[in-house]
Amino acid sequence: MTVLVCGEAIVDLFVGTEGQTMRAEPVLGGSPFNVAVGLARLGVPTSYLGGLSSDVFGAAIRARLLAEAVDIGHAVDTDLLTTISVVGTDKAGHPAYAFHGEGKADRSVSLADLPATLGADFRAIVMGSYTLAVEPVATAHLALARREAGARLISIDPNLRPTVTPDLDQWRRRFAQFLPCAGIIKASDEDLATAFPGTAHRDLMEGWFAAGVALGIVTHGAKGAVAWRPGRDPLVEPGRPIEPVDTVGAGDSFHAALLAWLDRSGALSCEAISGLDDAHLSAALSFAVTASAITCSRRGADPPRSAEMAAGSSAIGFER
Repeated sequence: MTVLVCGEAIVDLFVGTEGQTMRAEPVLGGSPFNVAVGLARLGVPTSYLGGLSSDVFGAAIRARLLAEAVDIGHAVDTDLLTTISVVGTDKAGHPAYAFHGEGKADRSVSLADLPATLGADFRAIVMGSYTLAVEPVATAHLALARREAGARLISIDPNLRPTVTPDLDQWRRRFAQFLPCAGIIKASDEDLATAFPGTAHRDLMEGWFAAGVALGIVTHGAKGAVAWRPGRDPLVEPGRPIEPVDTVGAGDSFHAALLAWLDRSGALSCEAISGLDDAHLSAALSFAVTASAITCSRRGADPPRSAEMAAGSSAIGFER
């Protein structure tokens, strides 16, 4: 069955200086883009819904999606430019980000661009990152989520970007509108600490479950992940012992692998998610944490392929 991934595909422009020379390296990215690639690499038929520019970066994004076997039949063609996220370092040597995204392709998707219907083969919809909260694409995504909720599993990763959506009160109001549509919410502990400072994860989950969410998953970086369900004890999956290269795309690889495992197990539906027992959910978490660890063991957002998963589990010292 096919998964529809909605959201941004952008360019991260890594900028540095060597003496008097400034150098820049463009890298294709965006959380939903990474999830789409991750799903396709794990053998899940995947279609991408997002605004793609006619500029040189948009052409590169199209080519990459097609090379990864991601369908772009639902992509929205536009002459608006591709969003560029400039990544440099501040005076302390920490990463510093500057988004150039106002009026760009990824934000331009409107209600008129939504597919009138989705075929019966579409089993799930993935949404996330800042396209949940910037207009007009946020309104379009919310309308799609409301229309398809119940008929298809909707999985959301808030993947908060405060530099893009600095008004957290406004972001929280928009995020709350998506909750009744979502079967799965996957979020990092860092995102939750930023969005909901001082709120315990258990209390957050109770609110999400009251809204209708069936499964909440919090990733904890190198410590692994915790899965929460209504009326059940949380399940903890430890991290993997690796020598990390970087963490770029780790959460996206986790999200893709989780959905791929559910798809492979016939559990990619609202009903199946609600009925997952501890053993099956633990296996799904294990698969997702392993995929995330493999991504962290190499440079950039480079999610694993199916053939790498078993070998990767052995290589990082974990097999189940």
